[in-house]
Amino acid sequence: MEELIKREYAYRGRVLNLRLDTVRVKDGEVTLREIAEHRGAVAMIPLDAHNNVYLVKQWRAASERIMLEIPAGTLEENEKPVEGAPRELQEETGLTAGRLEFLVRFFSSPGILTEEMFLYLARDLQEGAQHLMGDEEIEVVKLSLDDAIARIASGEIADAKTVVGLLLTREKIRAE
Repeated sequence: MEELIKREYAYRGRVLNLRLDTVRVKDGEVTLREIAEHRGAVAMIPLDAHNNVYLVKQWRAASERIMLEIPAGTLEENEKPVEGAPRELQEETGLTAGRLEFLVRFFSSPGILTEEMFLYLARDLQEGAQHLMGDEEIEVVKLSLDDAIARIASGEIADAKTVVGLLLTREKIRAE
C-alpha cells in the first residue's frame, strides 16, 4: 500500500477527471501518480440464436482509427450496471435482450484509470431502432462469433473489452 500525501485535480470533465496523487511508497520515497477517474462502464456481447454477434463500428479519436467493438457505454451517476447495460445496448444497436447474463467485471487499465467495466452476455435479442447521442456515428455490424474471433487474431479487432468479451463468450458457449 501507498500513503496518500496530497491529492489535487488538474481537470474535471463530463466523462473524466484527471488527478495527481502525491504518495509515499514502501521505501519512503515520495512520487507522483497520474490518475484518470471514470464512473465505470458496461459492455454487452449481443449474441443471437445462431451464434452471431452484433458489434459497433465507430471512429475513436484516442486511437485515431475506426474500431470494431462490442456495444458499451459509461454508467450514469449512481446507475447500477444491470440497469445501464440494457440502456446502452438499445441506444447503440437498437437491440433489446430478453436475457442479460453477467460475465465478468474488470479494470480496463488499472495503472492509470479507475474505470471498472461490467460485461454482460445479451441473449434472446429483439431488433429495434438505435437512439444515438448527438455526437455518435455508429454502424451496427453482424458477424458470426467465429469470424469476430478471427478478427482478433488478424488485429482488426483491437479493443480490450471486445477481445475479453468475445473470448469469454466463446468459452461460455463451449461449456454449454
